Amino acid sequence: MDNEALIQVKNLSISLKRKKQEPQILVDSISFEIHRGEILGLVGESGSGKSLSSLSILQLLADPLYISDGSIQFKGKSIHTLSDKAMQKIRGKQISMIFQEPMSSLNPLMRCGQQVDEIMKIHEGITNAQAKERTLELFNQVQLPDPDRAYRAYPHQLSGGQLQRIMISMALACKPDFLIADECTTALDVTVQKEIIELLKNLNQSYGIAILFISHDLGVIADIADRVIVMRQGSIVEEGRVRRLFKAPNHPYTKQLIASKPPLDIALKRLAQPHFFESENAQAEDFYKMNTLQREDIELRQEKIMNSPAILEVQALNKAYPQKVNFWGKATAYLKAVNQVSFDVRVGETMGLVGESGCGKSSLSKAIVKLIEADSGDVLFKGSSLFGLRPKELRKKRRDIQYIFQDPYSSLNPRLSIGYAIQEPMTVHQILHSKKERKERAVELLELVGLEADHYDRYPHQFSGGQRQRICIARALSMNPAFLVCDEIVSALDVSVQAQVLNLLLDLREKLNLSMLFVSHDLAIVRFISDRLLVMKQGKIVEEGWAHDIYENPQHSYTKSLLSAIPGQQKTFTL
Repeated sequence: MDNEALIQVKNLSISLKRKKQEPQILVDSISFEIHRGEILGLVGESGSGKSLSSLSILQLLADPLYISDGSIQFKGKSIHTLSDKAMQKIRGKQISMIFQEPMSSLNPLMRCGQQVDEIMKIHEGITNAQAKERTLELFNQVQLPDPDRAYRAYPHQLSGGQLQRIMISMALACKPDFLIADECTTALDVTVQKEIIELLKNLNQSYGIAILFISHDLGVIADIADRVIVMRQGSIVEEGRVRRLFKAPNHPYTKQLIASKPPLDIALKRLAQPHFFESENAQAEDFYKMNTLQREDIELRQEKIMNSPAILEVQALNKAYPQKVNFWGKATAYLKAVNQVSFDVRVGETMGLVGESGCGKSSLSKAIVKLIEADSGDVLFKGSSLFGLRPKELRKKRRDIQYIFQDPYSSLNPRLSIGYAIQEPMTVHQILHSKKERKERAVELLELVGLEADHYDRYPHQFSGGQRQRICIARALSMNPAFLVCDEIVSALDVSVQAQVLNLLLDLREKLNLSMLFVSHDLAIVRFISDRLLVMKQGKIVEEGWAHDIYENPQHSYTKSLLSAIPGQQKTFTL
């Protein structure tokens, strides 16, 4: 690492203009610097100001946001006061950015290769042929499996991991000195995430590119960064070398973030909550000692489950989608999304279902509850087939089986108050006798999931992502279900909010004796909440068993590869 500071941010404040009110400060007087060849991790939860800070470096803040104080220097020269025309010569050429969502960052009507060509033609004035040659070199460099195909492909024809490699190619096209990677691995599977991290580390070492790596995932930060900055509510609360900070965090918020992520090497009863770290002397080790499950606790839980009857039995389930069609529109090839899958879930049990994108997890979970039609097989609920039911009979069964979706915002009608949203299923299914009783029950459910009675008349946009997911859980519970399907319900949440929702599910399981199918690509979370575990690959269950046994001694090579790809395993998180 060069001693020269490539980027210097001094006392930077970012404010929001407000009509007839004083501006609101969103980022409050932060300072940091990044040296040549260094990777600086910037970690914090939603609303902490980390993305605003990075956008300010490139002058990409949109009105009514603006830099209200401080300075930003690049190679010793102030860039925060440059005109837009002057910044255009720096953006993409000397400073590049990889955005979080490649699908929304790429032009869907333009071939991927041409989008990379365009940057080099604008900044370097080279010919079409020269640009294409350089783009194909970059595609090889970022290890795209078929560069020629990727060059010709439109964004919708490539996977998430491939699109992120296209974005990295675009960022590297003009050989920048400084790269900003904003949550660029968040939506990726663990194996693809690992490949992207390794790719960025190799580029950093080979070309000396300085990188600002932004994430809310502490494991990823621990794997890639040299130094770490922790942000909260617009301020820097802690910074230091990565090993020091993760082994001995000083600030209560840093301790909370680290302890909110389920560890892989110990089994916990609960995840950490903010109030535990209000005391300056509180340490993660203290929390782990108080909440570690002993082997006898695990064995008692397993014995209880094995003595419980099966509530759900999946028998040889199959679901295929047309992959190719002929001239007349008839399918000539099929993709087997679910291939002869069989398993059971017992009363009061949480069954984990884990696998990478495209393995068939969502198809399987939706086919079980008949949100999509299976091609063959059967599903028994409390001993009776769901597949042979008439529509009216199936509607009655839906009271007992509730599905909670990944995105809580799109699951709620923005025009309905959340109280009405919880009440509506009870009205449709004629649960309770009057509107007054249903309202009282809705308020009870809000309080049960940790919200307040006066939230009843508020609308979805007035709540955070974690609160909206609690509302969706309350709505599902309004049917008094015996079985919940939780499809990636914490994947979009910050780690501390994840911890709150997961603890809530454990509490509800104990209070209501709920059975659950918990679907996720995050193996640490699945290990924490699940009793038994199914590992799915290419439509098939490749491994199943007790979750703790599989994590301690995986048998299938695919399970081993998933576990080895989990970020942060090489760093000791205060243990």
